[in-house]
Amino acid sequence: MTRIFLDPGHGGSDPGAVGNGLQEKNLTLSIATRVRDILLNEYQGVEVRMSRTTDVFIGLDQRTQQANAWNANYFMSIHINAGGGTGFESFVHTNASAESVRLQGIIHPAIIQQMNVTNRGLKRANFAVLRTSNMPAILTENLFIDRAADADLLRSPAYLDRIARGHANGLAQAFNLQRRGGGGGTIYRVQAGAFSVRANADQQQARLRGDGYESIIVQSGSLFLVQVGAFSIRANAEALASELRGRGYDVAVVSG
Repeated sequence: MTRIFLDPGHGGSDPGAVGNGLQEKNLTLSIATRVRDILLNEYQGVEVRMSRTTDVFIGLDQRTQQANAWNANYFMSIHINAGGGTGFESFVHTNASAESVRLQGIIHPAIIQQMNVTNRGLKRANFAVLRTSNMPAILTENLFIDRAADADLLRSPAYLDRIARGHANGLAQAFNLQRRGGGGGTIYRVQAGAFSVRANADQQQARLRGDGYESIIVQSGSLFLVQVGAFSIRANAEALASELRGRGYDVAVVSG
């Protein structure tokens, strides 16, 4: 079983980089959640944990402590850049192991292929999360939040899907993850409400987004259903449902 630890940068009282009406902490959580869902839905033999799944502050040392305690096989920290420029770059530690460098060489181009932006290169830096993680690690910087054209891309859910897909593709290639067999099987979603008034569904969706969860609204007859996630394994949907209940949501797992 391959254990992937995803670290959405910043959170809570630390917004990270800000610009053009966006905050890094929200974007990194949205991307990491998408990466997690792709890996769990589409691949077998992989476990995923995240340093945070909501908008909370977590210290840098706590992030790697979680990964180290879990004996993760890989640590991936996801960030958004700022300070002038455009494009994508990735980092391993200044004194990175040969394995970290090898994996960066696989993951970086997979992300670039999906994002189709300027390649700023494979780099090294003495970032804390790279220095204190016991396993091979990478930190990705995805576009520049303070550049209007980049911000327009980051504002698009479809483009965030592309960024996440690149990260997931890279991880799958790096660790030779095997796709789940067949297609057209049962998909399990977590339903967080069924509303007769669309505005109420929109309000619930906004609440979920504020808590760091992406959702969709599906119309079924006269009802508007708010649903989170899409899983091929019911246990993964149940885990998300339990997480949401802990946040005060009245949810149920549905299939279709």
